[in-house]
Amino acid sequence: MSFLIVLASLCFLMFIAYRGYSVILFAPVAALGAVLLTDPTLVAPMFTGLFMDKMVGFVKNYFPVFLLGAIFGKVIELSGFSKAIVSSVIKLVGAERAMLSIVLVCALLTYGGVSLFVVVFAVYPFAAEMFRQGGIPKRLIPGTIALGAFSFTMDSLPGTPQIQNVIPTTFFKTNIYAAPTLGVLGSIFIFLAGMAYLEWRRRAAAAAGEGYGTELVNEPEPFDDKEKLANPILAVLPLVLVGVTNKLFTDLIPQIYGKSHSFVPAVIGKAAPVVQDVSKIAAIWAVEGALLVGILTVMAFAWRTVAARFAEGTKAAVGGALLASMNTASEYGFGAVIAALPGFLVVADALKVIPNPLVNEAITVTTLAGITGSASGGMGIALAAMSETFITAANAVGIPLEVLHRVASMASGGMDTLPHNGAVITLLAVTGLTHKVAYKDIFAITLIKTSAVFFVIATYYLTGLV
Repeated sequence: MSFLIVLASLCFLMFIAYRGYSVILFAPVAALGAVLLTDPTLVAPMFTGLFMDKMVGFVKNYFPVFLLGAIFGKVIELSGFSKAIVSSVIKLVGAERAMLSIVLVCALLTYGGVSLFVVVFAVYPFAAEMFRQGGIPKRLIPGTIALGAFSFTMDSLPGTPQIQNVIPTTFFKTNIYAAPTLGVLGSIFIFLAGMAYLEWRRRAAAAAGEGYGTELVNEPEPFDDKEKLANPILAVLPLVLVGVTNKLFTDLIPQIYGKSHSFVPAVIGKAAPVVQDVSKIAAIWAVEGALLVGILTVMAFAWRTVAARFAEGTKAAVGGALLASMNTASEYGFGAVIAALPGFLVVADALKVIPNPLVNEAITVTTLAGITGSASGGMGIALAAMSETFITAANAVGIPLEVLHRVASMASGGMDTLPHNGAVITLLAVTGLTHKVAYKDIFAITLIKTSAVFFVIATYYLTGLV
């Protein structure tokens, strides 16, 4: 019975998300409903002592990453740098290779630290223009953007500052460059398989005589070729600096602060020292510092352009960061409550039947990411509940924690993009398409990136590469 309560709670949250209701509102409802059915006396203590504690803890650690990432993406957009980057890649690759161009642009922007939600808005007008000129069905745009923005640059490539690659650092005491060889190989697998699928779909549509489409909605204005764009080298400089300074800070922070750092607050009276475990937070500090450098670089080179719209633009960015972080934090609190219930022990024990720690971790993370419709939320639930179990099992057989990091990160971006995923809903809304018309190709990318994590696991066991 306890297992059915947990399952019902998870299904309820998934259904609510699919129907478009706020996870911030209904995650505590789902969690506390499960507590009520298990032990009514624990509803209030679980809410205050566990749900809110974990939710606030997540916000404390990760909200600055969400916020700085959103602002960085917004200033890149306001400066016109994103248009310059897109235009340059199109010229370099060729207009006839529309799909490849859009995938590369999305990959460049997301790996540079731009939020994938921002990428959708920034790239869609260019994708629509290129697909229209090339006679490629518009319904293939969401799958193309998903491959470039929601897959290998989100969680596979070492060094990506996206939140899905940052969260594991606090559990495994790694950095965002963990298991670089496996990450690169997994990225190549996703990219090649994804492009092969998209090209097959394009050729099939061409053979059937299908064009861009008619009677479409949310069509952007045609691209203005006469618009003066920034120098592409200047436009890409902030993205490069984010990557370079991220690596620099990752190496320097532990050297400067050591494993921990303490200070005594300057207050009246006797105050206890505040002790910060630097080993758990260094990777987050590095990402925050790198994004700040990126923002300041854009402001330095495009001050007039950005300043004119900075106030209104950053309001939207801050609002988006708040919503995204609170959604994920609410799911994080939900996971903590569910993990404390007897029914979750049934799930955990069932997963422990899988003897391989990497396969166990991959299945656990991607399953919960799929249920919650959130890569970061699902991974947060899984690692908060079972990271110590994964670490113990890995240490017993000599698996480096870097491999656990990369597998968890990639698995989070596996089945997360089910129909109720927020990024999927946003992507379809922006492109003016429906699940019925365009989700099939997004789901195909979902299957490819889910299989990639098992490809990486097999590669590790066959070669020992990290």
